[in-house]
Amino acid sequence: MNKSILIGRLTNDANLSHVGEKQTAKATFNIAVNDGYGENAKVYYIPIVVWGKSAESVANYTRKGSKVGIAGKIVTRSYDDPQGIKKYITEVVADPVNGVEFLENKNSSSNENTKLNADITPVDNGDMPF
Repeated sequence: MNKSILIGRLTNDANLSHVGEKQTAKATFNIAVNDGYGENAKVYYIPIVVWGKSAESVANYTRKGSKVGIAGKIVTRSYDDPQGIKKYITEVVADPVNGVEFLENKNSSSNENTKLNADITPVDNGDMPF
């Protein structure tokens, strides 16, 4: 079984292109995925490919820093660079249906949410039953 489920933030705006005879939409971008805590914390930068209407949605409704969930499969491909050296690329290709989930709305950012939460003063009037 080849299945990957990732949650991370876009490290760049999605690059939207249209390929092939049918001009199918293709979006490519990277997400930063955190793994571990404290001294063991690591960040992985994962290349993502999204096709079709999902690609157009990603390009229209996300930006650098947007939090997304990706469900897809790991794919490795190769090509020859201009010097004739074979290069390999490993990326996650999102599932065609429900492969991308937007985990924040278009206008939110973590800074705005942090600022909003910092402005909230807890109420303790002693009358609450819990």
